[in-house]
Amino acid sequence: MDTLSYKTISANKSSVNKNWYVVDATNQSLGRLSSHVAKIVRGKNKTYFSPHIDCGDHVIVLNADKVRLTGKKWTQKEYVRHTGYPGGQRIDTPEEIHRKFPERLIERAVKGMLPKNRLGNQIAKNLHVYSGDQHPHEAQQPKQLDLNTIK
Repeated sequence: MDTLSYKTISANKSSVNKNWYVVDATNQSLGRLSSHVAKIVRGKNKTYFSPHIDCGDHVIVLNADKVRLTGKKWTQKEYVRHTGYPGGQRIDTPEEIHRKFPERLIERAVKGMLPKNRLGNQIAKNLHVYSGDQHPHEAQQPKQLDLNTIK
């Protein structure tokens, strides 16, 4: 066997092929939806995945206002943040966040599943979340993606 004919191909920024996908969040559970979307945004579903390169696809999530949480999570789950000032700890429930900005529930859930570094911030820009069923990315010709078929 000629070992010189087999080369390990490492992905780099110029060799990565980025696609655009549309996902409908209507009646989807927040955690399951976010984990599937995070996998695609990160690029872990590709054969040439490299952990140090942004090789993920762009994902457009529509109908973010129709996402579902199970049990009593609407009122009992807490999102904690801090303003940076003394006594500036703020606690919000998903119900309060959903009332003001329904997109932020999905954005925050997916961003929490990405790496906590500069690459994670760059990968998070591949996620586009909208509360309605319209989006301004028609020029990219996104493909419809059914999350139930993804393993």
